[in-house]
Amino acid sequence: MSLDQLQKEGSEETHLQNFELDSFDYNDSHNLQFYSTSALDILRETARILRCNSWSFMTIAALLICPVSAILLSNVLVDQSIVKRLSTRLLLVANSSGLPLRPLIKQLCHRFAEMAVSSATCFPLFITLSLLSRAAVVYSVDCTYSRKDVDGSKFLAMISKIWRRIVSTYLWSCMVIVGCLTLFFVLLLAVCSTFLVLGFWPELNLYAAMIVGLVFSVIFANAIIVCNIAVVISVLVDVSGPQALLRSSVLIRGQTQVGLLIFLGSTIGMAFIEGLFEHRVKTLSYGDGSSRIWEGPLLVIMYSFVVLIDLMMSAVFYYSCRSHGMEASDGECLAILGTVTVSAESVGIP
Repeated sequence: MSLDQLQKEGSEETHLQNFELDSFDYNDSHNLQFYSTSALDILRETARILRCNSWSFMTIAALLICPVSAILLSNVLVDQSIVKRLSTRLLLVANSSGLPLRPLIKQLCHRFAEMAVSSATCFPLFITLSLLSRAAVVYSVDCTYSRKDVDGSKFLAMISKIWRRIVSTYLWSCMVIVGCLTLFFVLLLAVCSTFLVLGFWPELNLYAAMIVGLVFSVIFANAIIVCNIAVVISVLVDVSGPQALLRSSVLIRGQTQVGLLIFLGSTIGMAFIEGLFEHRVKTLSYGDGSSRIWEGPLLVIMYSFVVLIDLMMSAVFYYSCRSHGMEASDGECLAILGTVTVSAESVGIP
């Protein structure tokens, strides 16, 4: 009887250890060990998290993202006279640098002027509602990974303590983006002016500008990715400003291609909805314009959903990069231990 009792206790203890091990592996895989080398896997993980806490994410989209999306798409705060003046000056600068004033150049200048004026006028919204939505999404994703309930009161208490570092990181990110744009325009004008002085054809100037634009688009996309991950880091870690940007640039090392695919997919989705809103709501209407009553809100909801998915994917991409960094550090430790073992065996140390 005592032997049977000992065997029974041993089997129960083994079962309990196996259960604890499985539970630890599950929590570890969902908290620290989510690692993917594919943007599609990150999208699937984002969809899984959205299903787990759909109510909290939909609340964030309705209260924080939709108002900003409606203002951005409608451009109610943008003064078109300022846009026209800025677009005219950009066209004068492009003409003086030797670029041919083709419809593509005119459209790009007008689009950039509109984006610049919209960013300047909507900056108070970006630094309040938009930044608050970023922090809320990161908090909700972290609660999902840690298997905790999303609590609005806890989030407000947390955001009151970390708001300064989030704003500081966001302001530094804005300065990085503005610096990248300034560098692009200076480089573009320098290249075009050089080609003009050397007497090349205007079409060759245009091709050189396109090449510079393609190279800059990759650099600009990397800067956007670094800035987005830096905001995520400032929410979860007690760092801010340049330290968050530096940690973000180190963290995404080796995962840049995945970040570029995420950025490309989000940008294409937002641009597509913006084009639909421009064509269907601002320009085109049927009869008395009744189509705008339902198409406008529908496109705003679609745009807000794309923004929500983009914010969630940024947070998931942070966890993936962190897991990749942990795996790399574990591999280095194993390599060091293997080297030490081989050297010890070579000298005869038992």
